Amino acid sequence: MPKTTPGPRTRRTMTAATRAAAKRAERGHRAPAPEASVAGRTVLIEAPKNGWEDPPEPSLESFEEDAPPKDEAEVHPRGRRLLTLVLGVLLPAALVATAVLGWQHRDGHRTESARTQALTAAQKAAPLVLSYDYRHLEKDFASARTHLTGGFHAEYGKTTKAVVGPTAKKYRAVVKATIAAPATGTPAASVVSASPDKVVVLLFINQVTESTQVSGARVDLNRVRMTMTDTDKGWKVSGVDAL
Repeated sequence: MPKTTPGPRTRRTMTAATRAAAKRAERGHRAPAPEASVAGRTVLIEAPKNGWEDPPEPSLESFEEDAPPKDEAEVHPRGRRLLTLVLGVLLPAALVATAVLGWQHRDGHRTESARTQALTAAQKAAPLVLSYDYRHLEKDFASARTHLTGGFHAEYGKTTKAVVGPTAKKYRAVVKATIAAPATGTPAASVVSASPDKVVVLLFINQVTESTQVSGARVDLNRVRMTMTDTDKGWKVSGVDAL
């Protein structure tokens, strides 16, 4: 086959390719340029002069900068002082509330106990305080006074000595008081109000009176409000009101 001599255009193309190859040889053995795709075409990205380098290793300082802040109380002393102030206010308030609740519990227990004790004492005292017999007045009055206290003790002594005693002797009066009891047999007595030291009791009293002023026996149905006060010697009557 006869040899074909390249034309001028072909020679210029080969010369350009030769120069490009020579330049690449001068640059040495560099890493091939990475490829990238742009709009469906593949292009070469020229490598930097110093070649491709790995990114630097992260340092401890970078981690410390990104780390979350320390305890807020350490970072903000003002917040710590505020927390101390709040706790200083809440703690005494909690102690006071606990003391009040404890006092209310004890007071409620004492009041309930007072109701029971005062009611029993009133039921025992009422028949003695409201009864007497002209044949042994001093004995009856002395027995009644053991259930009285305070101003009522003195008032009872004056009244029985100045009024009740002389009248009972004059008309030979005998008065017997009992607490009314319904068909159930339970005494008709109840607590109106109560506190640990003072209780008011309402009693329904039947009084049977015999004297020279009446024919036979007269029965009076009375309602009596009796005030009971706690003393060193137990619950005593400090007031009697007929209703």
